[in-house]
Amino acid sequence: MIPVLLFPQIDPVIVQIGPFGIRWYAMAYIAGLVLGWRLMRRLVKMPPAVATPLQVDDFLTWATLGVVLGGRLGYVLFYQPGTFAADPMRILQVWTGGMSFHGGMLGVALATVWFCRRNAISLLGFADRIAVVTPIGLCFGRIANFINGELWGREAPDVPWAMIFPNGGSVPRHPSQLYQAVLEGVLLFVVLYLLSRRDAIRARAGMLTGVFLTGYGLARITGEFFREPDAFLGFLPGGITMGQLLSIPMVLAGVWLIRRSSPQ
Repeated sequence: MIPVLLFPQIDPVIVQIGPFGIRWYAMAYIAGLVLGWRLMRRLVKMPPAVATPLQVDDFLTWATLGVVLGGRLGYVLFYQPGTFAADPMRILQVWTGGMSFHGGMLGVALATVWFCRRNAISLLGFADRIAVVTPIGLCFGRIANFINGELWGREAPDVPWAMIFPNGGSVPRHPSQLYQAVLEGVLLFVVLYLLSRRDAIRARAGMLTGVFLTGYGLARITGEFFREPDAFLGFLPGGITMGQLLSIPMVLAGVWLIRRSSPQ
């Protein structure tokens, strides 16, 4: 009997035409942005309305730039500053991999602040709608990580569903990408969507944003206990990972927003 599950060996490239290829990772970003955009067009119209569907259409471009630029720069600054300082041109080589959710989140946050001020839109109200749709992209992103056979989990020789990843050595490991897809994506989306259906919750500007920040932070901290730290970074002092360290401020900010949104 095979003691571990077989890694599915899905080709990370969907279609290859000459030197150009369409990868599952790119499709995950596109699917997350498109589905999030479609759902957000409905959410902004729910009372209290915070924007128009046309304004959501305009924001899609800024959200895309925030995700891509923020995600790349966040990875450079948080994970490998020395490597990229020695060869700055590598920053532009996004096809080689290396994106940070925390950086992407900061990029989208800056884009949101700028967009809301320019269009006289309620910042927290608009951010609440963004918070509801964000887990869609997170779920697809983690599934793409799994297809790529990257960001695998820690060694788990006694776990029946452990897998041997192509580049993860001969030891069975947790499929932590799938754990994170469920925690950060499916579970968080269900919670936020159900909350967004309640008029009293939508009326408390900042509540859904706070729930997202707290929920994602806790989900990421939990998922990191099963994920193998990046080889070039390893564990930080105290045995925590960079992902956990960056998630702590998110939890604190989320709790503050939830308390701030409480009725006076």
